[in-house]
Amino acid sequence: MTRVDDITRAGITAAGPRRPRADLLNSIRSPTDLRRLDENELADLAAEIRTFLVSSVSAVGGHLGSNLGVVELTLALHRVFSSPRDRILFDIGHQTYVHKIITGRRGEFGTLRQLGGLSGYPSRAESDHDVIENSHASTVLAYADGVAKASALRPETERRVVAVIGDGALTGGMCWEALNNIGASRRPIVVVLNDNARSYDPTAGSLAAHLHELRSAPSADVRSVFEVLGLDYLGPVDGHDIAAVEAALSAASVLERPALVHCVTTKGKGYQPAEQDETDCLHAVGVIDPTTGRPATTPRPTWTSVFGDEVVAIGRRRPDVVAITAAMKNPVGLGQFAAEFPDRTFDVGMAEQHAVASAAGLAMSGMHPVVAIYATFLNRAFDQVLMDVALHRLAVTFVLDRAGITGPDGASHHGIWDLSMLALVPGLRVACPRDPARLRQLVQAAVAIDSGPTAIRFPKESLGDDIDAVNRIGETDVLLSAGHDVLLVAVGATSGVVAAAKVAGEEDELEEPVEAKPTDDAAALAKEVPVEEPTDDMLVEEATIEEASPKVAEEPVVDEPPTKPIPLAEEPAAKDAEEAETPARAPLSAVAPEADPAEIDDMAGAGEEPDEPAAMKGRGGDDEIVQMPGPLPGIVGAVDIALRHGLRRKGLDEMPHRFRHGIHMARRAGHGLGQHIALEIEDSRREVAGLAHDGAEGRAQQRLGLLLDHGEQPVPHDLAPDGGKAVGCVGHRRSSIRSVDSLLSSFPLSWE
Repeated sequence: MTRVDDITRAGITAAGPRRPRADLLNSIRSPTDLRRLDENELADLAAEIRTFLVSSVSAVGGHLGSNLGVVELTLALHRVFSSPRDRILFDIGHQTYVHKIITGRRGEFGTLRQLGGLSGYPSRAESDHDVIENSHASTVLAYADGVAKASALRPETERRVVAVIGDGALTGGMCWEALNNIGASRRPIVVVLNDNARSYDPTAGSLAAHLHELRSAPSADVRSVFEVLGLDYLGPVDGHDIAAVEAALSAASVLERPALVHCVTTKGKGYQPAEQDETDCLHAVGVIDPTTGRPATTPRPTWTSVFGDEVVAIGRRRPDVVAITAAMKNPVGLGQFAAEFPDRTFDVGMAEQHAVASAAGLAMSGMHPVVAIYATFLNRAFDQVLMDVALHRLAVTFVLDRAGITGPDGASHHGIWDLSMLALVPGLRVACPRDPARLRQLVQAAVAIDSGPTAIRFPKESLGDDIDAVNRIGETDVLLSAGHDVLLVAVGATSGVVAAAKVAGEEDELEEPVEAKPTDDAAALAKEVPVEEPTDDMLVEEATIEEASPKVAEEPVVDEPPTKPIPLAEEPAAKDAEEAETPARAPLSAVAPEADPAEIDDMAGAGEEPDEPAAMKGRGGDDEIVQMPGPLPGIVGAVDIALRHGLRRKGLDEMPHRFRHGIHMARRAGHGLGQHIALEIEDSRREVAGLAHDGAEGRAQQRLGLLLDHGEQPVPHDLAPDGGKAVGCVGHRRSSIRSVDSLLSSFPLSWE
């Protein structure tokens, strides 16, 4: 360990008597301009930069406190290292405003985080000085490891590699995976630890205690964890003392081995409203009064605040409900819950994977975890959602804030991936509320379900008014009805946008499903809503987004955890006694006893087209829509096939014939799949199904062609759907229908 007192304070020209220079900032066009300044001039420049940051960010919004804390650190970095030849990499990148100012972009700060303007994060399109655009935390050390490897393999690109990371981001597991490799490699990477003891919230976990010990203990008493992992440790250094930081960086840069420089900084430094803000030191702000730091306008209620109020109300009734956050307690609306139930609130740091796996453990032990994170950060924990939560059918509720396009937050903050990913998770139910009332109802509904995972997603925008339904068909709300022949299907907050057509006098039929996953019964909707063929295309956009699963339940006010899901709405009354007695879903072995898999396989292999099994024969009728939302992974692709490819309103008779013909043609083309293919065809809630399978030997990854009205529709056979089109389930040749039931029972593909 090398303490700051052991580092020679060199590299800054000694200053004579104080001679303040006005407008130093205007003289800085590039990092080279910094190297001609003396110690006093650098101090003046730092003060000017802080004034500029407060003035410009308060006018347009952005990350303020985090940038105020790294002014001197950034000046020192650009004086010691020669960017862009030397690679200065920033984790997350929200703290790069000073870096942008120094590298010639000060004049563009009036357009900060605006369309066509200056990005709030590093942008390779803006400058050669910007390297990483990914604004997710804890990744920079892995980037640095890769850049250093490339430099070693390509001597002509020899450069120094510097990775700047905050102590908050060090709570993410990727950091320790990277440090494990960096320390063993002995490659000369300089890690700069910006330690301000927090991310949004104070840094969580034992790492925070260790860093505190390093900051306060004599050098002989404590060995840093970084040294144990093979890095030289230099520090701690006062991150606001440019001379001290420069000296430490210079010492680290000549070691020719990995080193960590520990810089201690103050978030919001030099701006009193930020330094005194206990919530997050004005980490990120909208338009504010630069004098007080308070919002320029009265904040409107947000989706986040409504969720926060509702989860507190639920927590008061349900002692089994716990909350988990990944270092973002207040941004995701858990501040009030944490204040009222501190022992039931868990901040795991920037560790989304751990958050979800820990939630699985809580759910296994009788608790109901509510995991509240930004939608974009759920990407990082997809494996845990799938394998640790869904595989075990655990009752975990995911609340995904900032779902959809987040505007000025930048590309890697857009919450546009979660819905597609969650569509692949068997048994997980997704809800997208359209207004405050629905958000409250759906939060209640989600935590009422104890048979599997649920998710609720909502956008960043301010809330609008409640949108009342004029009718309900099944579990789909009709929001507008004007008797025209156009059907619009809205999901979540988009309902408010589409409903605005009423004001313009251009409304047609507008419907909103209760959930985005699963979607409602297309056949029932078609019977109730008389529309032209384009309606079916509209409906399929809903159906193909999400996998068919049971409906999310809407929870009445209860004091104890329910023992089973509660339906959101009463099922429509049966049309006759026979329909009332028909079960909602039956095993494949029960609904298709007449289908002989061996017979179908033999006939297909012999080049014949098998007759349609009696159990698959539909009743036909011009007013029927084929819908196949069965429990197999990816079976939602069948909905896409049925509705997109000319099978609309043609009755049920045609689909089995076409499906088997596709298998037959794939067999003749040499597509060996070795898989079971099960179809469920639902007609007004009466399900019939048949099984056909192809057992030829061949490459497991070959695709099956379904020959429909518009040609071949390739379908992958593995469990993960390809673009929502997979309809297969891997199995063994000539297995009985009963074996398909056993396959289904091995994974929570159906909850009914």
